[in-house]
Amino acid sequence: MTLPSDAFRHVASRPHEPLRTFHPRRAPLSAEREGALDRLWPRWGFSVHDEAHPFPATADGLLDTAALFGRSAPVVVEIGSGMGDATVAMAADDRGRDYLAIEAHLPGIAQLLGLVEEHGLTNVRVAHGDALDLLRRAVGPDSLDAIHAYFPDPWPKARHHKRRLIQPAHVELLRSRLRMGGTLHVATDWPDYAEQMRDVLDVDPGLDSSGLVARPPHRPVTKFEQRGLDLGHPVADVIAVRTR
Repeated sequence: MTLPSDAFRHVASRPHEPLRTFHPRRAPLSAEREGALDRLWPRWGFSVHDEAHPFPATADGLLDTAALFGRSAPVVVEIGSGMGDATVAMAADDRGRDYLAIEAHLPGIAQLLGLVEEHGLTNVRVAHGDALDLLRRAVGPDSLDAIHAYFPDPWPKARHHKRRLIQPAHVELLRSRLRMGGTLHVATDWPDYAEQMRDVLDVDPGLDSSGLVARPPHRPVTKFEQRGLDLGHPVADVIAVRTR
């Protein structure tokens, strides 16, 4: 069995890898989380970079979501699912859609898998690796119902802003993977990043953007977000709909 740590171990050293939009943090797994990963990963997970054990694919090499989930249903991609609490809450309330959580950090993946089992969910799968890479090479255009990116790494230093997820080239990719009428929903608690999100989505020619708005009822408050709120951090959402 190939666990995500095996498949993703050498990605950071690839010479031509694009700039990462996330910190490749390493953290030890507790015995409970390691057990969840060992038990549940073969059922519900795959690694973006595991060429020896590839994800289910269509004849043209794209991710076969019907085979992955065992049904044909609208698909929501979660970029950076963190510890999984928001993903599980939304999937539990939205069982008519399938949720693909893409996360780079093993403790969060293990926690999410455990929550999926605990809640008896059948509409969640987990991918380990770089979300942009998966979307670029394995997800077809016009195929997703929604993309969520809640509290992506803010890269606060100015010299690192080029690594932020929400910038024109990345948004062009994200938008192209949405169906017409599909939604791109982002959120942050960094004011300057919120302004960047608003500005980038406002000027994208294929999106109709809400501008900065308060958290909508369907987006749960994450544990990470709550810590920020307790410290007085302002939170802003931007929701954009693909129009062309």
